[in-house]
Amino acid sequence: MPIQSLLTLVIITVCLAACQSTQQDDRATADIKPLLKDELFPSYTLFHVESEEDVFYLGEEAKRFAERSAYDNALNAKNVSGFVNAILDYSDNGMVYRNNANTVANTTFNNRAANCLSLSIMTFALAQHLGLDTTFYEVDIPEYWTRRDGFSLLNGHINLRVSAPETSMAITIGTTYADVDFDPQVIRSHFPRIPVSQKNVLAMFYNNKGADAFVANSYTRAYSYFRAAAKVAPTLQQTWTNLGVLYRMQGDFEQAQRTYEHALSLDPENLTVWENLAILYRYQNRREEAAELFSKIETKRKTNPFYHFILGEQSFEDGKFEKALSHYQRAVRLDRKNHEVLFGMAKTYFELGDTNNAVRYLKSAETYAPDDYSAERYSSKLAVLARR
Repeated sequence: MPIQSLLTLVIITVCLAACQSTQQDDRATADIKPLLKDELFPSYTLFHVESEEDVFYLGEEAKRFAERSAYDNALNAKNVSGFVNAILDYSDNGMVYRNNANTVANTTFNNRAANCLSLSIMTFALAQHLGLDTTFYEVDIPEYWTRRDGFSLLNGHINLRVSAPETSMAITIGTTYADVDFDPQVIRSHFPRIPVSQKNVLAMFYNNKGADAFVANSYTRAYSYFRAAAKVAPTLQQTWTNLGVLYRMQGDFEQAQRTYEHALSLDPENLTVWENLAILYRYQNRREEAAELFSKIETKRKTNPFYHFILGEQSFEDGKFEKALSHYQRAVRLDRKNHEVLFGMAKTYFELGDTNNAVRYLKSAETYAPDDYSAERYSSKLAVLARR
């Protein structure tokens, strides 16, 4: 069973190398013009898109926080690990993880909430203020989806390394570098990491904002963000996948196909693009081609627990609880420690009237929760069940 609708989120593909020449960038920009269809969204200019300066801007309070966190006794003694630890701990409850916290640096600082991208953007801005070196990294994790308002969003992961400049005259206290990540397991698991440029990170931010707008049915706002992403980092594949989905939703199937084909020219192995192309074939009544593509994609994904998880989520939303349970069980067999899969099992057993198993899997989800927010969420649900 194929995933019905996909929209990429955060980052999923090979990024523009920082060392590419201006000539190459100019050619890439020129090549994208036929893929942008402004006439479908004639009022897109009415929507404000944050500039690069907006995204990385810091207020005075944030700058003072950075200085207090990093300087040890004197302005020429920098504590890199102390600075990073302070970022994760600087509010009463620490920095809170929110998957949809797609905010600019200063807003992230003020809200004390972030996702992996906004945390990296804020930390980058704080570190730049201090004169520390920084490197953004894309983490090559397996395909992993979440559900929002009937859409399957493909999540990626990005983190940041902060380090003391090698040529600096300043004294470094403790370690010379530290990685910034909500999930230290990602760093420890030895997933490959690919350095990405600030421009690509900006384009990822635009894609996240565009995805938010898309899910809210604000298609013109979504286009304004995806268009901005395409302009700033033309070879970031996720942008073209997102634009293809948007064109398809607007009924321009030919433009959607051209955009997907362009995305595949950037990475022919990306299953998300292939799946969206198969969905498009269905809309074009190209049933045999769609079925063939879906079959190939499912074969490649069947060992991925998150694939079965998202099918379970879809079945659950449709009220097909027995079918949902079957998908979740397959996911659990492949990954027995994923809290979202375990919660999927719990909520499905509850709908099926099996309270004992619902409690059992809720406890497991709480045990493997990656952060306090998720653990408290499961704990509160357990408390509700206990009162029944």
